Amino acid sequence: MGDIKYNHIAIEGIIGAGKSTLTNLLAQKLDARTTYEEFDDNPFLPLFYKEPERYALQLELSFLAARFHQLTKAANQSDLFQPIRVSDYWFDKCLVFAQNNLTEVEFQLYRNLFDIIHPRLSKPDLIVYLYLTVDDALKRIEQRGRSYEQDILPDYLSHLHDGYWRHLKSQSGQKIVVLNAMEFDFLNQENDIDFLSNLLKQNFENGITRISK
Repeated sequence: MGDIKYNHIAIEGIIGAGKSTLTNLLAQKLDARTTYEEFDDNPFLPLFYKEPERYALQLELSFLAARFHQLTKAANQSDLFQPIRVSDYWFDKCLVFAQNNLTEVEFQLYRNLFDIIHPRLSKPDLIVYLYLTVDDALKRIEQRGRSYEQDILPDYLSHLHDGYWRHLKSQSGQKIVVLNAMEFDFLNQENDIDFLSNLLKQNFENGITRISK
């Protein structure tokens, strides 16, 4: 896979888009290192889904710190034999979720902290965004059966969906490839992973590039 143009590829998308699954499969294909978001051990996550207004700030601050420390550590662990790294999130998701979940006053405080630490992280060479409609996301959330996700409302996902798109469109200096997640079956169709790995041999322009099969 010596023709791959990107050393750090971040997979993004709303809840249920299949980020972790694709990260695992793509890393196997590319013989790459992986970085997975550590959310299962976050004590505020199930509390937030039950009482979002009460626990939103604690949740977002805890994720901000955890993501920063994890990505900093991963960036410092270079490997000559595995130069490519695939992560199942992009640090900028912090802003998308925080703006969706926090009050205006809380978000201003959060944004100040984000702006202090964000420049200390190197940005991914490429973002692969898995586009998924809210209805399809809800079906996938139900199928995977995480108990604390079952009460997620369509409006919440819709706001996240819109927030992601606003943020992606504002990133003129970032290379972003958008795939329709419902066109691909990465788990069961090896050809789809081959298709994506071949895309990674291309030099994309900055901004959003939409790709169809």
